[in-house]
Order: sequence, then C-alpha cells, then structure tokens
Amino acid sequence: MAEKPMLFGTDGIRGVAGEYPLDPATVWRVGRSLGKVLQKGQPVGCVTVVLGQDTRESGSWIAQRLAAGLRSMGAQVTEAGVMTTPGMAFLTRHHGFTAGVVISASHNPYEDNGIKVFSNSGTKLSEAVEVEIERELAQAGSDGQEESLVEGETRGTGAAPQTALDLLGEYLEHLLEIIPKGLGASQYRLVVDCAHGAAERVIPEVLRRLGIEARILHAEPTGRNINLACGSLYPQAMAKVTQALSADLGVAFDGDADRAIFATREGKLIDGDYILSIMAPFLQRCGTLRGSAVVGTLMTNLALELSLARQGIGLKRTAVGDKYVLEEMQRSGISLGGEPSGHIIFAHLSLAGDGIITLLEVVRLMAETGRSFEELTRTFKPFPQIIKNVRVREKTPLETLPEVTCAIEDCRRQIGQQGRVVVRYSGTEPLARVMVEAEEAWMVKYHSTRIAQAIESALGGQGIERSGDRVIG
Repeated sequence: MAEKPMLFGTDGIRGVAGEYPLDPATVWRVGRSLGKVLQKGQPVGCVTVVLGQDTRESGSWIAQRLAAGLRSMGAQVTEAGVMTTPGMAFLTRHHGFTAGVVISASHNPYEDNGIKVFSNSGTKLSEAVEVEIERELAQAGSDGQEESLVEGETRGTGAAPQTALDLLGEYLEHLLEIIPKGLGASQYRLVVDCAHGAAERVIPEVLRRLGIEARILHAEPTGRNINLACGSLYPQAMAKVTQALSADLGVAFDGDADRAIFATREGKLIDGDYILSIMAPFLQRCGTLRGSAVVGTLMTNLALELSLARQGIGLKRTAVGDKYVLEEMQRSGISLGGEPSGHIIFAHLSLAGDGIITLLEVVRLMAETGRSFEELTRTFKPFPQIIKNVRVREKTPLETLPEVTCAIEDCRRQIGQQGRVVVRYSGTEPLARVMVEAEEAWMVKYHSTRIAQAIESALGGQGIERSGDRVIG
C-alpha cells in the first residue's frame, strides 16, 4: 500500500493559525521543503511559485513565512494578494508557474488557516508529492536546520513575472468568457453572499461587467468575520433576502469561493446535487458531457443517481473530497463532477471546483433555455437526508467501536436498498460525519441521531454540532 501523507489532508495542511503545523517556524520549513521538492530536476533559479490568500487575519504572516522558506531555496515568488482558491489554480496553470499556493482554510472559522498547493497543471498535488514534502520537512526538523526566518526572507528573492493587478485581471477575463456576449444575462437579478471572503474581490466586478444587477451580502472582511454565520455553510440569510427581493436566484460562497450553495426565488436552498441534476442533462443534450456520466462522492444523494440513470447518464462515486472527484474524472474521461457541499468541477473550464464558475454556468443555462431557476430545479426530488457532525477528541477507527458499529448495522438492515448510510471522519476537522438517507424521513431522523449519539458517547462526549446539521428533502 502506498504511503499516505500525515500533515496533508484532503485539502492541504490545515490547523489553528499560530499552532503546529501552522506556527511560524514550521510554516517557514514547509516553504523550504516545498521549494526543495520543486527544485529537483529543475535548473537553479527556475522554480516559480504564485502565492495568494483569503481574508483571514493570519493570512499575511503565514504567506510571508512560507514565501521566506521558498525563497531560501531560490524560488521566485509572485504574490497575488487576496484571491480565490480556484483563481489561484487558474493562474498557476495559465502562467505555467512551477506551483501555486493559497493560504486558506476554506469554510472553516477565522482562527483556522491552511496551506493548499497546486501543481503546474492547476490540480492539487498528488499524495506521492505530499509525502515527499513531508519527508523533507521531517529531515529539516531532525538535522538542526533552524535558519533565521528574517535571513530566509531576504535570500533568493528573484523577480516576479506578473503584478497582482495583472493576475486578478486575467482571472476576471477568464470568467467573463463563460457567458457569450448577447446571451441576455443582464436580465437577471441576483443575491450574492461573499462570506466576507475572497469572493468579494472578484464577483462584484464580474457581475458589473456582465451588466447583472446583484445585491451583495457579507462583503466587508475584517480578518475575523470570514464564514461567520454566513456563506455556504449558513446560506439561510441569503435565501431569505433572495425571497424577499424576488430575485431570480441567490448564491452563497464559502471563504475561498471554491463552493457555492444556491437559493430559488421562493427561498428554497439548492445544493450541489441539484446543480449536477440540471447541468448534466443540459450538457448531454449539447453533446459536451464527456463520458456520458458524472462523478459524485459517497455523500451524493441516491436520488441523483437514479434520476441520471433514467436519462442515460451514469454516476461514478469516489471518496469525499474534490481532489478525488477530479482524479476519477481524469481517469474516466468525464467532464463534470461535484459534491453536495457545492464543489462543482467543469473540467473544460477549470480543474478545480469554482463557485463563481458554477454560478456563471447556471446563469448561462437559464439564459439559453429560457427557463427560471425554479423550473430547472423543480423536477429533482432528493431522498430525505440528514448529515450530522459530531466533534471528537480523537479519530479512533469506527469499526473498533461496538456501539457505533451496532447502530450502523441496524440502520443498514432497516433501510435496505432504498437508502444509504455513510459514517466517516472529516479530512480537515476533528469531526465525525454521519449521513443517512432513505425514502422515509422518520427513519432518517431516528438512525442519524442514534449513530451520532453512539459516536459522541464512545469518543469522549465532545458534542454534536447542531449548527452543522444539514437536512435535505
């Protein structure tokens, strides 16, 4: 079995800013270790890295320390400033940077942060490369390599190939090309929740240049309010404003804008499964749905699989995480994939989930079909589904917990083939996630509660995150 990375989770290195592995010394060593791995096989001085961040108050010092570590290995670092994660993926690929890095913890609270690294192709690093970086990091810590951070910041700086303003403008142009001129997108009125995150630097200008009227919410970042009771994890406020204004649709991004949750004019919330349910048949009719299939995850609603099958479209499932979705898309030659959480990948436009691209593709679909968002989403009926998040002290293998395994097996026996249960640990947070779906809502509620309580009891009574519950159907 291939060695697995320890620090890198499903979405980079993540933790509490200022604490290991995001303390200043370790961040500098991560930058140096990344620079050393990137340098292998490259002429000296030819490694280039583009570096961006979201709006967290810790983003600037983490970016500075990481850049210092990279420069200590001779890497040229171009700083993009505040930028969305998918924007960084685009810029890395578009300019042919050796790598791209974004300092972000996505949908997590402001106290957290993370280091996400993109390869030259604009995709997340392979696990093999992550393991190699971790080996270099361990060696740096064991051989007494403790070079001064200040000294590291002044060595091997190199010249930046682009200014931050150029980089933002190029990403904007890429987004503006998605909707053909003359399509009539300006007829729509939107409500947009930026989660006080990186989207606020991009989406208002995109909509202005498309002539689309929008009420912009939560676009005043302070460094501490990112994702705070807003954005894709808390889209209810956006949905209420959408309904109150009778807007054509509403959308809520997360802190780094790689996911999007929508709302109809009636205030109904629309997740990633709904988006796949309307986009896949449309692309199939246009002849652009490569592979005649969609890639989802273990959390994808069973109703989507059945609905797509009736239209001659397959569904392949992967582990949870957009990196795994993309890997399967590339392996199977499929052009569309995503997750219920709102990560949607349109491979012909981006190799990263991009909430802004998802919004623009939805607007394009509405304009080309002449149908409202309500009409488009009305036919999909997801099975009742509940996802509960249980905060845990440690991630003990679930199969070793008798009370938990008993509750899971009882659930599977009762729901049979007309439902699913998925229990797993989060790859980025100290949470166990319990997902139950079935045709009967009472059964979903009963079994999800029982399994969550069993986990809470077995793993130290850390509490069920009630605000993190997600109810579908």
